[in-house]
Amino acid sequence: MIHESPDGGKTIKSRETYVIKINTMKDAIVQAVVDKFQQRSEVGIKKYGKTLEQNNDDDYLTHIQEELMDAILYIEK
Repeated sequence: MIHESPDGGKTIKSRETYVIKINTMKDAIVQAVVDKFQQRSEVGIKKYGKTLEQNNDDDYLTHIQEELMDAILYIEK
């Protein structure tokens, strides 16, 4: 059973005594970041033909180190 709570959220009540409150508010900034992650994932899948989850060939620590070094150079630029 789902009930609307006074603050706009939804509360789910089950047969047990547990109550789970679901926040229905959305943050536009968070959503914008999530959208960018989704777009970035699509670019990677198109480029490499697999998801990050499927990629077990990378040396992840070296890869992130190189990416962070590039980021620092862009900041300096």
